[in-house]
Amino acid sequence: MNTGKLVRLNRLFAHPSGRLCSVAVDHFIGYGEGLPAGLRSLQKTLPAVMAAQPDAVTMHKGMAASLWGRYAGRTCLILQSTTARVDDSACEQVATPEDAIRLGADAFAVAAFIRGKTEAAHLRTVAECVAAAARFELPVICHIYPRSFGETIQVSYTPEDIAWAVRCAVEVGVDVVKTPYCGEIAAYAEIIADCPVPLVAAGGPRAQNLESALEMMAEVIQSGARGATIGRNIWGFEKITAATLAFKAVIHDQKTPLEAMQAAGV
Repeated sequence: MNTGKLVRLNRLFAHPSGRLCSVAVDHFIGYGEGLPAGLRSLQKTLPAVMAAQPDAVTMHKGMAASLWGRYAGRTCLILQSTTARVDDSACEQVATPEDAIRLGADAFAVAAFIRGKTEAAHLRTVAECVAAAARFELPVICHIYPRSFGETIQVSYTPEDIAWAVRCAVEVGVDVVKTPYCGEIAAYAEIIADCPVPLVAAGGPRAQNLESALEMMAEVIQSGARGATIGRNIWGFEKITAATLAFKAVIHDQKTPLEAMQAAGV
């Protein structure tokens, strides 16, 4: 690994815990018609997130160009490059590594869906992003999700499918893998042990309440993951700053969910 990429990865994982607490506000097309309030009012949501000083924020280039200037250099920026849905009704690259460099981003995110007839095409896109980012020594974070096929196409949370997805991402050369938590500490620990690059968890589906979301995150950290990227389980709650602080307390300080909520004032 050359120095430029190492510098950027060290920024992402700069916290003394060695873990990453990142917030994602990059989900727009995945919701179909309409937007959740936390994403619709990003001019209000982003300052609330940033008040808690997360380690990084993941966003698309238009919002980064419009809203990130006041935070430039204060927190790591991860540029999301993919706009996609789990059923492949949308699957396009809308940003390049050069865009990321021009925006001052520390990493380049690409999403992929595994299992099904299009999994090889998804992996080819990831591999192409890895090759393009190498010119700039820009780390690539792969947001990879295995799928199950029935009456509808859904994200699969089985350990076997998640292990397969992680291996696929590593095989094409990514620097960090972001993938769902399988719901079993021991199984996720095995997946992490077999992954030679940092693995961070996705924040998961919208939880019924903040405590439930933090309980899942406590299991993620207990499994040995290098952190998480959280979206709707932060901006989906009314007290966005407090939710971010609570996740930081669980991820970095390994506080229990109740301790984290008390420390964050919720």
